[in-house]
Parts: sequence; structure tokens; C-alpha cells
Amino acid sequence: MRLRFLLRPGWLALTVVVFTFAVCCYTLLAPWQFRRDTEREVQNAAVRASFTAAPAPISQELRAGAEPDQHTEWRLFTMTGSYLPEAEVVARLRTVQGQGASEVLTPFRTTDGAIVLVDRGYVKLSSDSGVPSYAPPPAGTVTLVARARPDETDPKNREAAADASSGGKLQSYVVDSRVVARAAKLDIRPGYFQLDGGQPGVLEPLPLPQLDSGPFFSYALQWIAFGTMALLGWLYFTVRELKPGGALTTTRPTRGRRKSVAEMLAEDEDAEAAGSAGSGAGPAGSGAAGSGVVVGGSAG
Repeated sequence: MRLRFLLRPGWLALTVVVFTFAVCCYTLLAPWQFRRDTEREVQNAAVRASFTAAPAPISQELRAGAEPDQHTEWRLFTMTGSYLPEAEVVARLRTVQGQGASEVLTPFRTTDGAIVLVDRGYVKLSSDSGVPSYAPPPAGTVTLVARARPDETDPKNREAAADASSGGKLQSYVVDSRVVARAAKLDIRPGYFQLDGGQPGVLEPLPLPQLDSGPFFSYALQWIAFGTMALLGWLYFTVRELKPGGALTTTRPTRGRRKSVAEMLAEDEDAEAAGSAGSGAGPAGSGAAGSGVVVGGSAG
């Protein structure tokens, strides 16, 4: 049966690899890029809307205990209260516009008693990669306008801790209200609020995300194309294998087979050796014959 070659171990291994790769392209890689493209569109829409929407009071728009989600992230909120600098935490190992930085996270108690985490911006690392000195937050009651952000998550669940590079301040690896709440022993509401420039207590304000669509949609199409090419390649070689001689068979008929370079060189060497032997035997034979004639004449 001509389809029996499909059961050969090598062909089975090739089939498994090709179809596994194609399935991953269609069900994992391409959908993953489509999701990232959708997330980028939602983010861009939220940032654009925040440019024109009026800031809303945090107590009215975000219910107590609710973390900012895709509908409220990047929105501007107003809050009145006072900073709690004694509970400040520095987020380390950050990158802002390609440079190493640390973000300063300061709890803020509103006038209604709720405590929120405010990201006051960033400071560039010092020459020894430590946290340089920076301005403290203003004392007393102030009114802030800040952008709502969901908490980051540390996959290793590391707690905030102090070391010599931070000047005695607690440091965390992510911007997470839960980490700061445990370190400061405060009841901080989920999420945090990022200050724009010109707000009381702001340091260097964090830049807003770029409002471009990104390469995610084209990446998704590329993964679909890769999966399709893998299947088409497998189908092409399968059809070739079904033809007489096969595309991947190990034994081929020798009729009409092209000679390799090594074979042609070997034949040329054999021909030259045969020609050299023939030319050397000719003169010796003719000399012997001539000598016989001369001797015969002399005897006569």
C-alpha cells in the first residue's frame, strides 16, 4: 500500500512536530497576540478619554475596596487629604525611558478616612545605583488629581525590606498596595494612583504610554501564516512521496542518476592513468621491432 510510508518512524515524528507547531500557532500564539492588541486598544482609548474627561471624586466613582479595572484605569480622580511619609516605600529596579529609576510610593489618607497609595513619580538612580535623596511630600491637607492604576503582582511574593542602598527606606520590587499595606501595617485600598506633573508632592512624573497600536496584530497574522506554511509544506512532501520514486525515499533507481563530483574526478583520473600506460608501451615496442630489422640485415 502506497500510504504505508506514513507509518515510518521518521515520517510519524515529522507529522507530530508539524501538526503540534500548527496547533500552537492557531490556538496559543496567534490568540495571545490578538489579546495583546485588544488590550492595547482598550488602554489607548482610556488614556485618550482621560485627556478630555473631568476628574471625578474617588469616593463617588470607585466604590470602597474596588480595584481599578479596564474601565477605570488611567481615569483622573480627585482626592483631598494628607500624605503619610512615615509609611513611604520605594519601588526599586524600575526603568523609565530607558534609564534605571526608583518610584516613590506614599500612602495618602483622605478626609473621609480611606487610605490610598500614591505614586509620586520617580527619581533616577545615583552613581552607586542607590536611591538618591528626594523632596518629601508636603505636610498638611492637599488636594490631588491622579490617575487610577491596578496593582502590579510580584510572582515571587517578596515583601518590602530596607537595605543600605535605600538610605533606610523600605523597598519593594513592584508597585503594589498590598505590599505597602503589609509593610506599613495600614489598611490601604486596592490599586494605586499615579500623579501627573504639577500636583502637590510630585517628583519626576511618570510618562504616559505611547498611543500607538503596536505590532501585536501583525504578529498574530504572522503566527497564522507560519502554521499554514508548516501544514502546506507537510502536504507538499506527502504528495511528492506518493509519486514513483518518492521525494524522501532512501533508495532511488540508478538509471539516469547524475554523477557526483567525486565520481567524475575518479573517472578522469582513471582515464589519465590508462592514457599514460598506453603511450609508454608504444615506443618500447617500436624500438624492439626496429632493432630486429637491423640485426637481420647485418646477418644477411
